[in-house]
Amino acid sequence: MDASHGRRVRLGPGGEFDLIRTFGSAARLPEGVLVGPGDDCAVLDAGRLALTTDMAVEDVHFRRSWMSAGEVGWRAGAAALSDLAAVGAEPLAVLVSLAVSPEDALSGWAGRLMAGLHGVVGEAGAAIVGGDLTRSPGPVIVDVTAIGRVEAPLLRDGARPGDEVWVTGSLGGAGGALVLLRAGSPLPEPLRRAFARPVPRWREARWLRRAAEVHAAIDLSDGLAGDAGHLAAASAVAVELDPRALPLAPGLEAAAPSAEEGVRLALHAGEDYELCVVAPPGALEPLAEAFRDRFGVALTRVGRIREGKGVWALEGEGPPRPLGGGFSHFDAPSVRPPADPGEGT
Repeated sequence: MDASHGRRVRLGPGGEFDLIRTFGSAARLPEGVLVGPGDDCAVLDAGRLALTTDMAVEDVHFRRSWMSAGEVGWRAGAAALSDLAAVGAEPLAVLVSLAVSPEDALSGWAGRLMAGLHGVVGEAGAAIVGGDLTRSPGPVIVDVTAIGRVEAPLLRDGARPGDEVWVTGSLGGAGGALVLLRAGSPLPEPLRRAFARPVPRWREARWLRRAAEVHAAIDLSDGLAGDAGHLAAASAVAVELDPRALPLAPGLEAAAPSAEEGVRLALHAGEDYELCVVAPPGALEPLAEAFRDRFGVALTRVGRIREGKGVWALEGEGPPRPLGGGFSHFDAPSVRPPADPGEGT
């Protein structure tokens, strides 16, 4: 990649991304910026650093009645580290900006939040190296900036017609947990873990990149259908997904009374923080068993890439049908239940 010609990645459709487009600049990216806005991370030529930021806002991304302070911190850190995973970066350092009330600071709640953040960052082999702390009358805001090393970033714009679409782990767990939390129902432990302690798949991404040819990747924060749409837009291709092949999260039947509802959550409910990777035909099939043995989660083929645009669901012998997107903070109505009425999560 020529450091003097930085790349801008095409954004997918949706109100949130329309707004992001207005924030961008038409100016040429400066020398040293390898990847600019539009992908999971910006990438700089200064030692091949990947940088990303992710914000968690109380009553938008979490409710205290649903999560402990430590879980809030873990989840906020995992979201940022998952972006590093999407481009195949190894976590290096994290900056945290935290806005809390004096009561939260003095009671120890903020300290427990930071302990959760230290937990996920330390598990990734990185360290919190700084940040900012300020007073807030409410809500709590946690802004995490993650920095990683990456030799050759794995981006969204490399998918080619004929490629296969694969996902790590299982899908729908966080969305299923949110359904039960909103209903006041108890959570099965697998759904609680999926919702409160997601695992950033950076090790899995780097292993796959070394073991096989991988053309594109994205992390699943907005739901498989929505994030596949971003990948399709960036690569100027169509993504066909097979709903029958989706690896549904353990315990999802507690939140999904029918198979169709389970598939809907797996396709459209976000915050699973698994990876969606695109590879040439046959490249990943021989690695699936070794992947499970090494990481303890599945690697599942869920679709294919063809010429065209958008995201489509395969329907047996019939023609594919268009799929709606995933969660967006600025589209209404949302397919993902909000944390509070009138708010997005």
